[in-house]
Amino acid sequence: MPGPLRPGKFLFCALTVTVYTIRDQVVEKMESVNLHGVLKDRMVQRVRELAIQIRTAERRARLRHITQTHQGAKVNEFFELTSSSGVAHLLLNRPERMNTMTPAFFPALRDAVRALADAGTTRALVISSTGKHFSAGMSLDVFDGEEAMLMTGSARSRLSFQESLRRLVDCFSALDEVRFPVICAVQGGCIGGALDLATACDIRVCSTDAFFTVQEIHIGMMADVGVLQRLPKIVPQGVARQMAYTGERLNAQRALASGLVNAVLPDAPALLEHALALAKDIAAKSPLAIAGSKLALNHARDHGTAAALQQMTLLQSAIFDLDEMALAIAAWKDKRPAEFAALAPVAPLSAESQPRR
Repeated sequence: MPGPLRPGKFLFCALTVTVYTIRDQVVEKMESVNLHGVLKDRMVQRVRELAIQIRTAERRARLRHITQTHQGAKVNEFFELTSSSGVAHLLLNRPERMNTMTPAFFPALRDAVRALADAGTTRALVISSTGKHFSAGMSLDVFDGEEAMLMTGSARSRLSFQESLRRLVDCFSALDEVRFPVICAVQGGCIGGALDLATACDIRVCSTDAFFTVQEIHIGMMADVGVLQRLPKIVPQGVARQMAYTGERLNAQRALASGLVNAVLPDAPALLEHALALAKDIAAKSPLAIAGSKLALNHARDHGTAAALQQMTLLQSAIFDLDEMALAIAAWKDKRPAEFAALAPVAPLSAESQPRR
């Protein structure tokens, strides 16, 4: 038997019924009145405007429903995190500030992602957002202040700057290094530091209103948290260089054509549905095989073919598992989902850990 109707689902259904009722009433009224000339043209225009308003209301209601369905506890001021059936969902949730980042955002993201990886139960992660834009990148307030990490007035401060920047880069590298694939779902602007984040993910998808820009060049600095190193390995060199030198906006269709994104969806609700469905598909596969595939792909990206093939022989000898294969083959033959064991958790390193005797 179906479970009880959740309040969010009830509101979504009620709003959908309401907007369709309004539309039907307007159309019926239009057909029952014999209008001519300018008056009829005005009525037609008004009906079109109402239809647009109805579609907009439907999209917003749908997005609220999907977001509420997957909402988790507020992890911090920047995002919420939830997990279901091996799929984790990290939702950027500062729409009133265009999901801008501060220095505190970076370790918060790193720690949340690595905690998922260490637990071993997450098989795919979706990063999405709320509001008009995915993220406007680093808040400009950070550059207006006197952050110690930005000081470069002496040799000692420059050495400290380098170490701070390495740690900042490491926060997004966590996305690249975890044992599960990360899917980035972008609506609206993916600006500056947000593009550093997106390029550290395995897969990117976006909505039709999305755009991507290396914003740092507009404020007199080069991008420095990974986009200049990762973007040229995702899109053609010429595209990456033009974006880095001009800061121009790459729209959704150009992003798709250049390989920056795998799919373009009509709106934010459809985007999130697609990203979660993709994550669910990945989560249904052997987590051992998925983790091994990510390790092999990352190594091949960063090394020559001969070195990558040599790494593959070592990696496959380490994770080749006939029992895992038997589970997968039996499920495939029976046309049912396979039930794979989670990856083993990563043992914590702490002062309380005792050495083995």
